[in-house]
Amino acid sequence: MRISLGGGGTDLEAYYATYGGVVISTAINKYFYAILTPEEPHDLQLISADYHTLFRNTSSADLTWDGELALPRAVLHQFGIRGGLNLFSASEVPPGTGLGSSSAATVALVRAMSTLVDQSLTRQQVAEMASMIEIEKMGMPIGKQDQYASAFGGLNKITFTSSGVTVEPLRIDPEIRALLERRLMLFFTGSSRESTSILKHQRKSTTEQDEAVLQALHNIKQSAAGIEQCLLAGDLDGFARILDYSWQEKRRLAPNLSSAFIDECYTLARQHGVQGGKITGAGGGGFFLLYCPQEAQEAVTAVLHQRGLKRMHFCFDQQGATVLLNIPDGWRLTSSSF
Repeated sequence: MRISLGGGGTDLEAYYATYGGVVISTAINKYFYAILTPEEPHDLQLISADYHTLFRNTSSADLTWDGELALPRAVLHQFGIRGGLNLFSASEVPPGTGLGSSSAATVALVRAMSTLVDQSLTRQQVAEMASMIEIEKMGMPIGKQDQYASAFGGLNKITFTSSGVTVEPLRIDPEIRALLERRLMLFFTGSSRESTSILKHQRKSTTEQDEAVLQALHNIKQSAAGIEQCLLAGDLDGFARILDYSWQEKRRLAPNLSSAFIDECYTLARQHGVQGGKITGAGGGGFFLLYCPQEAQEAVTAVLHQRGLKRMHFCFDQQGATVLLNIPDGWRLTSSSF
């Protein structure tokens, strides 16, 4: 998974193809797992722990990617796999909570399937294939930052243009990085959200040159540059101020990005020591990301717990999508399977 620190929204093609986009994000140690095991040659079984769903196919026909478990079916279709496989998947974070879980799933599945068929892919290629599957193949109205964050890992500046995507690790002082990690807090609001309508609205407004939305996106992109400068300079108070400013600008992108409950909780958090924050992802629910000095974190945690929010501890992650175990001997998909 990942948390976006600045620039979110500028990674949608409707914006970056014309103006260029920039996102500052970091991967975190919350993961999506994909486990592949052999099945009968013409059988295919997909099991999702998150959706409590099982899909089984005994036909040799090409898969479609509609209905249940559409995402893994789309990835399997991309690799031409029709059978001989059992896929079990599970996530440490509920779907639809703004931490990039859907794209983390796609990246993990692409990495797993490419390993299975002995197709060597770079991190860039994994991220680009995952983006293509979600955006082009499945028609999802999303950006590209999540796929790159999951594939690469680490704390990065990710730049989006019509000619491609560039990932640059932020070389900040290790002590500043550790302090930032300790001062960032995540709170689950208790509700997931369906981001499609929010992102469709943003994409439509951007395409139609809505002045208010475009200006908000320009400001958000400029904020990402400011966040980069603050982190490189070790100015975490400045980072917190920009984080708060970015949230206020983000609220202008589409209806339902916030709610009375979210606003109330954020105000309470600010009153008890939080210096900046935002709702992660497209908005509407999911997780609060808050920047708070350590001496105030106990009070913030207590007041938000009283409102029903639950804190989730996390650390930054450096690895990106990784094959944890690969035992290929004695198991090969037949050439007719892909």
